[in-house]
Amino acid sequence: MNSPPLFDIKKISFSYGSTPAVNQVDTRLYSGKFYGIIGPNGCGKTTLLDLLTGSKSPQSGVLQLQGSLLEKIPKRDLAKLLALVPQEYDTGFGYTVEEVVLMGRHPHIDRFASPGPEDWQAVNSALKDIGIDDLRDRYTNTLSGGQKQRAVVARALAQNSPTLLFDEATSSLDIKYTIQIFNIARDLVKKQKRTVIAVIHDLNLAAAYCDEILFMQEGRIAFNGTTKEILTAENIAAIFGVESHVESNPKTNSLRVSFQY
Repeated sequence: MNSPPLFDIKKISFSYGSTPAVNQVDTRLYSGKFYGIIGPNGCGKTTLLDLLTGSKSPQSGVLQLQGSLLEKIPKRDLAKLLALVPQEYDTGFGYTVEEVVLMGRHPHIDRFASPGPEDWQAVNSALKDIGIDDLRDRYTNTLSGGQKQRAVVARALAQNSPTLLFDEATSSLDIKYTIQIFNIARDLVKKQKRTVIAVIHDLNLAAAYCDEILFMQEGRIAFNGTTKEILTAENIAAIFGVESHVESNPKTNSLRVSFQY
């Protein structure tokens, strides 16, 4: 591609003790795309996401974000560039939904300053987009797991960062809200040229929403490329050890995966 990469990832590795979790990963990710990271449990997906968000640093290799070493970018600046939705997030006690969503604005608010009109507009928009405006005054310890997770997604939207990272962000949600959140994410990519990088277990979700897929296996990227190129029965068998059938879904103009039981 002619444009510079958003993430330039050069042979990065990270181990827990003597066990490599990410092993010599080498790739480039570009702005304005929806990426899916897929692979079996323990293959390094979440660790790779931790490296991309700066919560962990590579033990070897080079990781650049917009041409700068990611580990050198100040945390406050990094929070303006990246927003993470984890699989689990401890919202703590004593916070309302509105306060949790407002936390997404902290990188944009000067120290000792109060939230301004732009901050409240971002909070209100996020609450309405996720459909939890009626929960804004509820304390998070009174919410269901799914409601709490939707508040965390709204917090990331309010952060208004150009790149969103999802770590199985909808695993606790029913299908209605999963589709809602993936539709919002896809619209951010298509209409605002933002970037979404999502760890996804559901291959059909990945087929429906992702522009490109990275298949991970044993800490490495085994296959990566456009979804239509990479999401094949052969690759699924190589990664997961299961037989499947991949076909075009005429209703959605995307691929559909079915498994041999």
